[in-house]
Amino acid sequence: MSRAEIASGYVNRMIEVESHGWGDVFPAMERLGVRYRLSFWTLNHLRKRRAKTVDDNTFLRIRAAYLDFCERQIANLTHELEVERSINPDAHMEDFEREASQLLAKVREAKETSKVRKA
Repeated sequence: MSRAEIASGYVNRMIEVESHGWGDVFPAMERLGVRYRLSFWTLNHLRKRRAKTVDDNTFLRIRAAYLDFCERQIANLTHELEVERSINPDAHMEDFEREASQLLAKVREAKETSKVRKA
């Protein structure tokens, strides 16, 4: 799989989660672009799989954005689990919380590994 295909997958997954339905794809791309300092057109070319190559810097920025995006999603999940536990104290949420914590640690480790490679 080429880096362009991998980057396209990252971009499409971020857009899918960020958008709130069919008409929100372009606004979602704009939000992602602002949040991660990525060009709208770079995101659009990757979304449509028009980009055949991706330079090193762009790929690393997209991967870092994707890992940060994942970290945010896990933080949201952790918050939802805490809310559920506060609403229903009898619920056995420990397994979910432990798995979310382990996943968060893996994402943070991947982010650190990416930073080391960039330097």
